Amino acid sequence: MNETLAKLGKIGLIPVIKLDSPAEALPLGKALVAGGLPVAEVTFRTEAAEESIRILANELPELVLGAGTVLTTTQAEAAAAAGARYVVTPGFNPRVVAHCLEMGLPVTPGVNSASQIEEAIEMGLDVAKFFPAGPSGGTEMLKAFAGPYGGKISFIPTGGVGPKNLTEYLACPNVFAVGGSWMVPSDAVKAGDFARIEALCREARLLSLGFSLLHIGLNPCAGTDSLAEAKMLSAMLGMPFKEGAGSAFVGDSFEFMKSAGRGAKGHIAVGTLSVERALEWFAGFGMKPAAETIKTKGNHISVAYLDNEICGFAVHFVRK
Repeated sequence: MNETLAKLGKIGLIPVIKLDSPAEALPLGKALVAGGLPVAEVTFRTEAAEESIRILANELPELVLGAGTVLTTTQAEAAAAAGARYVVTPGFNPRVVAHCLEMGLPVTPGVNSASQIEEAIEMGLDVAKFFPAGPSGGTEMLKAFAGPYGGKISFIPTGGVGPKNLTEYLACPNVFAVGGSWMVPSDAVKAGDFARIEALCREARLLSLGFSLLHIGLNPCAGTDSLAEAKMLSAMLGMPFKEGAGSAFVGDSFEFMKSAGRGAKGHIAVGTLSVERALEWFAGFGMKPAAETIKTKGNHISVAYLDNEICGFAVHFVRK
């Protein structure tokens, strides 16, 4: 897969942006980066699009910068010349798609039918935009597409996606990323309220990751019987005790290790919608996965530990 598209998939969330003035571009781009969402799809809905893309490409090279609402080959060429690293079209125009591919420019055309999907696959695409997602059947339609086209193509649903249904879309196995504009509201852009946009981007990114605490794993202390300790906590809290091969659980919240595992004190297990996206998020904090701990299931990482400890606890992610 193209490096730019792969990066989009690791982030999983694409702000769709309409700018009325190139002067808005740089402060908005800085807000996206500061909010932990270094992605921008600047739509060709206004005359400011091309110059805005040029400014962002020159000033913020870390931004995964795309051009949206590209309707013609001329617009695709202009987007590429300005510095866009990928192109998004609202519908499936074979001429525009072919032209982008000839330029070596990644393109995600809009599809919402089996015929369009098959045409996209025929042209060698492995990612397409699902648009308009809500009116086209939403997650139920995506689940229906997963049967015949699973493993062949994945989708970026856009249109009708927001905070209330974001996690439902990201939970679909054939969803590559989602696009939306709720984290970059036009009134905030016009008012120059980029602090609000930064906060909304951070909220959206965290929501897309779907973090939840699964359990805390405790390594045995010297001179103590971890199973006896587990049984005592079970009795005190009224939570069921369940012994396994290498540990015992008290309810779903506490895991008592029979022998010391990773982490000086133990481990913290965190559930997430995507381990890949979680690792990309933590990379922004200077943390990397411990390569030897990565486990996969199908096409996704199912489990991975960070190579850092937090207060003596190893941290590992589990795909929900």
